[in-house]
Amino acid sequence: MKGTKLYSIFKGKCPRCHEGDFFVEKNPYKLSKMTHINKSCDVCGEGFEREPGFYFGAAYVSYGLTVALWVAVLVALLTFDALGWIEYGFYENPVTLLVTGIITLLALLPVLYRGSRIIWLNIFVKYKRPEERAKQA
Repeated sequence: MKGTKLYSIFKGKCPRCHEGDFFVEKNPYKLSKMTHINKSCDVCGEGFEREPGFYFGAAYVSYGLTVALWVAVLVALLTFDALGWIEYGFYENPVTLLVTGIITLLALLPVLYRGSRIIWLNIFVKYKRPEERAKQA
C-alpha cells in the first residue's frame, strides 16, 4: 500500500513519492547493473546520491538481513530434520547448515544488497503525499 515504508522497499520506489524508481534496472539479477541507482527521482526530484559514504551505513542493514537469513536457514533445517525430510540432519552433519546457508546467501546476494540500500535510504527520507509535495513546489 502506498504511503508505507514497506511499499517503497519491496517495490524499489522513491521513499519520498513512491512513484519513481530507485534502481536503474528493476531486475536485481542483471549483475552488470545491480549496483546502479538513479541520481534522483524522475517524479519528485528527491536526490538518491547523498554525500560520499552515505550508503556505508547500509552495511549494518545488510548484516541484520544476513543474520536473519542464517536464522531462517537454521530453523528450516531443524524443521526438515524433525519431519524426517532430510537424510543427514543438522545434528549428524553440521556441514549441511554451512553448505545450505552459503548457497542461499549467494542466491539472495543481489536482493540483500539492494534491499539494504533502499532500507537505509527509507530510514532518512519521509513519505510525502502528492498534496504535500504540491504545497512545497
